[in-house]
Amino acid sequence: MPLDALSEEPDPYSAQVEQAFDRVGPAVVHVTGFGLGGRSAGQGSGVMFTPDGYVLTNSHVVGRAVRLQASLTDGRGLEAALIGDDPATDIAVLRLSGAGLPHAELGASATLKVGQLVVAIGNPLGFTCTVTAGIVSALGRTLRTRAGGLLDSVIQTDAALNPGNSGGPLVSGPGRVVGINTAMIAPAQGICFAIGIDTAVWVATRLMRDGRVRRSRLGLAAQTVPIATRVRRFHALEQASGVMISELAANGPGRQAGLQPGDVLVSFDGIAVTGVDDLHRSLTEERAGIAVPLRLLRRTELLTLPVTPREG
Repeated sequence: MPLDALSEEPDPYSAQVEQAFDRVGPAVVHVTGFGLGGRSAGQGSGVMFTPDGYVLTNSHVVGRAVRLQASLTDGRGLEAALIGDDPATDIAVLRLSGAGLPHAELGASATLKVGQLVVAIGNPLGFTCTVTAGIVSALGRTLRTRAGGLLDSVIQTDAALNPGNSGGPLVSGPGRVVGINTAMIAPAQGICFAIGIDTAVWVATRLMRDGRVRRSRLGLAAQTVPIATRVRRFHALEQASGVMISELAANGPGRQAGLQPGDVLVSFDGIAVTGVDDLHRSLTEERAGIAVPLRLLRRTELLTLPVTPREG
């Protein structure tokens, strides 16, 4: 049989990467920021997530710019307006001035599993719409942002990222956005991070509504952890996970309330806290200055402590 009669059928791994890229690639944009005098103020990637041109990207990509432009994969260059940015989570939302724009489907980062295939799409080092693939290496990481804060519940992946990938989508095999790429650890190999799409959507919704995120804070860094079955049974807890405190600010509300590193939070004001995103959703602006009961596990003991969040 002649060689040109043979068809190269993609293996299942390659087929998933191709599917993810085909579905999300057209919605990926190259974001360029300009400062005073037209000087470059940064560049990165973004992903359109609505039919009317809203774009998710990183706050650090757009934070210093006075004018923004987005380049599409079809060659179009469109002006972009900054709707709002949130340095605390390194998320920003832009809106493009155009019609007939493609958009990506959003997934859920809460359902991700370690070892799952993920694909990163972006514009590393100016190379437009590049795709790299890897797996979810870990979940629930804590990462210090460029603004100096701590970003909780971050996805760690070994899908290669380079400067310019920031703000681009992390995509599941079925072709849904599950994270927004935000950082790599240099000079380490295969240690890259993305903000979970559940957090990104929560932030984006508020930026689109108010132009900023209003929140209260407890002054702690935390990560989602499983609760041992025997502990759950002993205390009749229905939830399988909680939020473990990894760090407390020196004069923060959490430390003043008597919280300790290693405590696992299970409810906030009577509402179950099964993950970091649950805690973020509970810490609304209205909670600031009001004492609420915080239920937690300290080793095997179940405690309730009053805590007063601060505006921040």
